Amino acid sequence: MNRTEAREKATALVAQMTIEEAASQLLHSSPAIPRLGIPAYDWWSEALHGVARAGTATCYPQAIGLGATFDRELLQKIAGSIALEARAKYNAYSRLGDRTRYKGVTMWSPNINIFRDPRWGKARRPTEKIPYLPLPL
Repeated sequence: MNRTEAREKATALVAQMTIEEAASQLLHSSPAIPRLGIPAYDWWSEALHGVARAGTATCYPQAIGLGATFDRELLQKIAGSIALEARAKYNAYSRLGDRTRYKGVTMWSPNINIFRDPRWGKARRPTEKIPYLPLPL
């Protein structure tokens, strides 16, 4: 399915939803809509340095450490590994009917933000401690 076909299919599907059903899909935890064949899905999954909170997973260094390598090829390999592990976990949990938080494939990290204030509680997350880092990575 190409992008145009996917957009057309999504538009047709949304057109069949009630306003309540459509609104229910706007939250991070989207309930199933059985009459349309839409399974439940939770959009909140984390993978800052590996797939988090979904059982055992490979753990990589924090984003700041990875960014400091300036090694784009290494980061691509790590991202590919995380993606593969996330998809495998999603497939396994889906077979069990578990579509709760942290079991999806929509990862909310890494954070792309230039770190400017040391009081920021999530300061360790972005690779951009040095504003130059996001450019080559």
